[in-house]
Amino acid sequence: MSHNIIKIMTNISGHKTHVLLTDGLSQIWEIKSKTEAEKIAKMLTENSDSGWKYITRATCKKNQ
Repeated sequence: MSHNIIKIMTNISGHKTHVLLTDGLSQIWEIKSKTEAEKIAKMLTENSDSGWKYITRATCKKNQ
């Protein structure tokens, strides 16, 4: 199962906006390894100069 990274942005009034990160082709970025996704999310959170937080989630399956 692959995983996604979600950016959580909080504005001054406390309203949260959740954004899925995309790859270079504007497709939702899918990372094969949960460990790798968590490592990337941690690095992005630690390096955020705006205070945004990054979390991971399992990729949702489409019903076709």
